[in-house]
Amino acid sequence: MMKQLFYLFLGTMLMVSCVEETNPEFDQKSFTKIYDNNLFTTNYFPIDMVQTEDGGYLILGGRRLEDSNFTGIYLMKADKEGNFVSDVEVDESFVNPIAQLAFMNNTYQFFCMDPLTLQVQLAQTDANLEAVNIAPVNGALFYPCAARVDGNSFILLSYNHLDKQSVLAVLNTSGSITDSHAFTIGAGEEVEEPIINHFIRTGRQYPFEAGRIQGGLYYFNGFYNYTFSLVFTNLNQDEPNGVIQGIQDDGGLSALQPLSANTFATARFNFGDNYLLPRATLNPTGISSSVDLGGNTLPELEPNARIKILRASINEKNVLVYGSNTRSKQIGLYFYDEATGTFITSKYLGFSNPFEIAQVISTEDGGLAVCGTTYVAGRFPRICLIKLHPEDLEKVR
Repeated sequence: MMKQLFYLFLGTMLMVSCVEETNPEFDQKSFTKIYDNNLFTTNYFPIDMVQTEDGGYLILGGRRLEDSNFTGIYLMKADKEGNFVSDVEVDESFVNPIAQLAFMNNTYQFFCMDPLTLQVQLAQTDANLEAVNIAPVNGALFYPCAARVDGNSFILLSYNHLDKQSVLAVLNTSGSITDSHAFTIGAGEEVEEPIINHFIRTGRQYPFEAGRIQGGLYYFNGFYNYTFSLVFTNLNQDEPNGVIQGIQDDGGLSALQPLSANTFATARFNFGDNYLLPRATLNPTGISSSVDLGGNTLPELEPNARIKILRASINEKNVLVYGSNTRSKQIGLYFYDEATGTFITSKYLGFSNPFEIAQVISTEDGGLAVCGTTYVAGRFPRICLIKLHPEDLEKVR
């Protein structure tokens, strides 16, 4: 079903900077857009975003459903200047969309699930949202949690509610499983409860992740043996190759970006506190605890903050961009030198209303784009898109 949205343009520059004169050409390169509508009960929120070949932006989002505990699927296209182009509310027979929204085989693909069978589905669409095609994956996979592209394959973390197992699988672009392995979460309903609450969005949203060290071990960030842990595996043996244990569901890693075989940009949470570790040495073949990693705490971040990590080249410098939510209801961007882990600078996005991050990506002009949620009048959630030109990031050197 297609539905026209009205968008509200709230200025092309953020309040964290000061502009003495207006340059129309520059205004097109940097903007803040909030996509408003006249339906107060409508609730859309972004999950992931990519820049399309025409310079525009494709946003994968969720939407509240009246007759289901699961999240519906919402897709939106904006042009290169952030102007609304089109959107799609996918039929309610498919729910629970997850990141990564990936460009594969000239289509944009993501995973979701059937709300009745709970089976994982693979969805495909085009840059203009002219069609959305969804089909079940070829295998018994349920409750998709997180996905990432690895060459011409998908790495998918899912949850098997029948056997109470976290399942890491490799799938080809047609949705067939080429390899997989399952790991127990532990016995008992209390162990499963936070996972189910995550899916029906009545509890904490956990930072599930899946991926692979380049050419090496696979990994997932999820529940294993009663604890939210980072698990490394070659998918060929019963026990993990390595585990970085959290503290049940109160501690663990909140984001992860491999830099080399054992060096990672990561972040962790521990009973509400947040720690950033731009260059952490992790042992993929041993057992350790996330608490032992230490890290730099940022009291300005909200408790158990959502954190995104992006490897980017800005102003000819390789940097790590940490994006998160602050206690002051802004989106904070924190820049680190990738080679040394040294802090460079920070930038804060948002004004007037609360802002929350969903994703940060590099753009074709060498800048950044941040997708998130803002609350109009402090109460109506709306998707927002913030574009930063390289000139906005002059301090990143």
